[in-house]
Amino acid sequence: MPPTEKGAALACAFLACAFQAGVGAGPAFAQYADGISATVEVASEERRRGLSWSEGDPVLRGTLSVPVADGLSIDGTAASLSGSDRHGGADAVVDLGAAYARQVGGWRLSAEGRYRLFPGSSGQGYGEFGAGAAFQIGPASIDFNGSYAPRQSSIGGDNLYLSASAAMGLPGTPLTVSARIGRSSGDARDPGRAARLRPDGTYWDYGIGVDYMKGRWFAGLRYADSGIAGPGGRHAGASLIGRVGLGL
Repeated sequence: MPPTEKGAALACAFLACAFQAGVGAGPAFAQYADGISATVEVASEERRRGLSWSEGDPVLRGTLSVPVADGLSIDGTAASLSGSDRHGGADAVVDLGAAYARQVGGWRLSAEGRYRLFPGSSGQGYGEFGAGAAFQIGPASIDFNGSYAPRQSSIGGDNLYLSASAAMGLPGTPLTVSARIGRSSGDARDPGRAARLRPDGTYWDYGIGVDYMKGRWFAGLRYADSGIAGPGGRHAGASLIGRVGLGL
């Protein structure tokens, strides 16, 4: 089986095993079963950390989260990329991971680890782990997060991403407004491969957005931009991204 098919098969197997493990746990799993969540959506672009992963093209995206213990969940996200140049011609990206969260006083602390597969290309996958702290004040929340990808040949070194975000639900409406800022840095042992995640070396990204939720339906509009200039700024400049989806 070619490497790309192995990656896709591994992704499907991981999600299937997660679900089977939960079902097989019987009563121990039953108390968390109501927390299983999934979404499917279409978006005008797949943009992460200020960079377009879909070359500015529309994408189809799906998510699945399965609680397996108090505060612990395993999850997966898949998005179409349609031959992304950034990721070696990959047709999709599949994120697989586990996350743990715990409320400590007024703070919600979390930690996670995940691996990204890129079906349609070979040698592009990489892993990272992260931690976060969130605080809620009435309808507003503030989040601080950090993610680190250790040195890997697929990304030409290591990568550190630090971010802060804030969101607030507008009283009496189904709308939430948000803003975020992030900084990417790291060591580049192979500048060509490091440019996947940092086209211009260390850089900042930022954005604002508004989201609407009604029942199972949701929609959003987000403005995203980065501080990347010059040739590396292709598919990293200002963009308005729309999405609409359904919670299952």
